[in-house]
Amino acid sequence: MRKVLVLGGTQYFGKKLVQKLIENGDQVTIATRGTKDDPFGNQVERLVIDREKKDTMAIAFANKEWDVVYDQSCFSPTEARDTAEVLKGKTKRYIFTSTQAVYEFGTMHKEENFDANTYEINYKTRREYPGYEGYKEAKRSSEAVFHQLGYFDVVSVRFPIVVSDDDYSERLKFHVDKILSGQAIGIQNPDLRYSFIHAGEAADFLMKIGASDYYGPINPGSAGDISLRELIDKIAKLAEKEAMIENGLAAENPSPYSLPGSWSIDTTRAEQLGFVFIPLDQLLEELIKYYIEEYKEV
Repeated sequence: MRKVLVLGGTQYFGKKLVQKLIENGDQVTIATRGTKDDPFGNQVERLVIDREKKDTMAIAFANKEWDVVYDQSCFSPTEARDTAEVLKGKTKRYIFTSTQAVYEFGTMHKEENFDANTYEINYKTRREYPGYEGYKEAKRSSEAVFHQLGYFDVVSVRFPIVVSDDDYSERLKFHVDKILSGQAIGIQNPDLRYSFIHAGEAADFLMKIGASDYYGPINPGSAGDISLRELIDKIAKLAEKEAMIENGLAAENPSPYSLPGSWSIDTTRAEQLGFVFIPLDQLLEELIKYYIEEYKEV
């Protein structure tokens, strides 16, 4: 039985990861601020920490060791450094939930397009990283801390956009609802392209990559990418409705996917390691159909 620590694990696919680890027979500890309920009952041990206060982690992790640590809640290099220092010698394997946002805007990024080992770290707190640009820098710097310190075998999992029928952000659902209700969607550039992964597959990938001997950066997700225009056309076809697009973010209903540039990843490395993901068209079509039926039932 492996001893596993999950930093976070009470939100979205973090909860799915914890459930999969439990079902895998692992002895799971979750470390959070203790402000959210979780569905795990007596199946997990709970520790209370504040990622912005190093001493809370030092106290909570004292005299403990784990075979693998999953980090779902790091949002600054300061937190990364403090956590790494506290966990030094307590684990050998560290799985960091990162993002495709570490790459510059563009399409089909390979892992080598961002090198965390050479990135210059500017230590800030999570409150000093506003907006998308702040998020990008925070995740880049956090990756850099874990890889450059070298305290563990680190895997930086660079997730694309995560979707599922229980996606709390409802970003994909937004587009379906607006098209079904005949409302225009504001899109600055409909030809921007994005990659996606199902939340269940994200959790499954985390569990399995943690059990492997791979380390370094990796891009998981459904192969390929899709433009906003293609996504809108797909929704309109499945909904049997005409989609209306307004130019620009100043529209009444700006698309939450309308970003300053494309973000998509090349998933070849994950596929070569034997990981299989649902085809992108199938992933999106199944979710779109789900949201269409949900809309009709309201």
